[in-house]
Order: sequence, then C-alpha cells, then structure tokens
Amino acid sequence: MSIRIGDIAPDFTAETTQGTIRFHEWIGDSWAILFSHPKNFTPVCTTELGYMAGLQPEFAKRNTKIIGLSGDPVADHGSWMTDIEETQGHAVTYPLIGDHDLAVAKLYDMIHPNAESHGSRTAVENQTIRSVFLIGPDKKIKAMLIYPMSTGRNFDEVLRLLDSIQLTASHTVATPVNWKSGDDVIIPPSVSDDAAKEKYPGGFTTHKPYLRTVAQPK
Repeated sequence: MSIRIGDIAPDFTAETTQGTIRFHEWIGDSWAILFSHPKNFTPVCTTELGYMAGLQPEFAKRNTKIIGLSGDPVADHGSWMTDIEETQGHAVTYPLIGDHDLAVAKLYDMIHPNAESHGSRTAVENQTIRSVFLIGPDKKIKAMLIYPMSTGRNFDEVLRLLDSIQLTASHTVATPVNWKSGDDVIIPPSVSDDAAKEKYPGGFTTHKPYLRTVAQPK
C-alpha cells in the first residue's frame, strides 16, 4: 500500500527492545517519530541512532515519542545498542523494533512487497528502509522523509519540522523557507486582511497581497 501525508499511519504489533507494542496504543496522545534502518551494525545508522538518543529530551519537551526500526531480530539489537553508546556517547533509551520479517517495512511501503525475509539479507538488499515518519496524536502521517543509505539524516531538521507542524496545527499560519522557532510566520491567503487585523491587532507586514508575515503566535 502507498503511504501519503494525511493518511492514518498503519497500526501494527511488533517486538521491540522494550517489549511488545501495539503502535497506535504506544503513541497514545503523543506525537511520534518512526525512523527506520536497513540492518544492525551499519555505520551511518549507528551515528543516527546515537544522535537521536541525544536529542530525545528535546522531543520529549514537544510531547513526542521516538521509536526506531531495524531489519534484524530484537535479540540482535542489544550488542548494537552497546556499540552505539560506546561510539556516539548516548545510550539508546527509546524502543527499537525488530523487523526481521520486514512486516513493518512492507506495511509502510519502505520495501518491495514481495521482498523475501530471509535471515541472510544484507544492508544493501534492505537499503530502501531509510525513512522518517512524523505522526500526530490523531495517528495521521504529518510528514515523511526518505534518504539513501550513504547519506546520514539531519535530525535537527526533523526537530525543526516538528516545531513547524505543531505550530501550524495550533494556529492558522504557515512557516517560510528556513524558518526556525521564534521567526516570523506567514498568514495564509485563506485569512482575509480584515480577519488578520482582528487576529493580529499588533499588525502584520504585507509584502504582496498573497504574502503577509507576522510575529510567531505564542
């Protein structure tokens, strides 16, 4: 099945390093980041998992849970997690799904539906399992990122993306290019000038009739 922004994130039950979870139940009333990896003991993914462990407090401030996935059994994750802490300086304290049968990868359209889930699969065979899914409390997909195996993901950007999506979910605004939390935001064309004047009594800037900016709402 194809996954698109706005779709309900497919629910699943899986074994993780923190026990069996049912995904939607695990998310609860939080936001969630699901990010996937082709295989254990892969170098780029080792750096990513460690960096996300360091960022976990920032995601927690934003009511966001982190969960990783690797195309190997949970029983093999422990040694990798030890390596991650040793080399990256951060312990992985969020759950890591064991997806050795590729069930979640197929459910989220990360790999060909006919891929065979044999134990000797290589990282190259699983190389398309390099996605990030940002999921809201309503269990809908809010954003997706897909990277090649050779390029490490920018999780500072994922945090920035989360800030934007959470802001625009609470206020009728959009965020411009390279926006960071605290920067001015865009008043969308669906909000008339009269409505904008009422909503923003402190004023806003009109660059063009279709491009108006205002201080970020609190």
